[in-house]
Amino acid sequence: MRRITVWLLSTVAALVLLFSYRTSTMGAGGETSAVATDGDPGGSSRSGTDGGADPGGDTSTGDGGTTSGSGTATGSVAQTRWGPVQVRITVAGGKITDVTAVQVPDGNRRDQEINDYAVPILRQEALAAQSARIDSVSGATVTSDGYRESLQSAIDAAHLK
Repeated sequence: MRRITVWLLSTVAALVLLFSYRTSTMGAGGETSAVATDGDPGGSSRSGTDGGADPGGDTSTGDGGTTSGSGTATGSVAQTRWGPVQVRITVAGGKITDVTAVQVPDGNRRDQEINDYAVPILRQEALAAQSARIDSVSGATVTSDGYRESLQSAIDAAHLK
């Protein structure tokens, strides 16, 4: 009788632990994060420091996007397994002067922690390299891959070399 009681209690405890475990892909309520589209600046994406101006898709502004031009270009949305990644570049004199993360995965607190750490490093690398040939940030490989993909798209839209 004692063995059955111990077995039953340990099984119940194991089931309670199993069903209460939240994976890193689950949001606060247990749902996965929603994906915002290019035309939905108010979706689940995190806005950059520019307040979400120019929420459109792949566009460049300024003198037509020549290699000596100025303006901004927004890269395409890179769909990663943790959520969308999109960047916008600012170009002046044919050089990248700023890189803003328009969207990064933010489905849960861990995603936010990772991206709060990784995005400034990726920005600094992109400004230093003046290209999408940047290193991945350790612990944020998926976001780094999406960042590079969207960055290359923005560079192509701005007609930079």
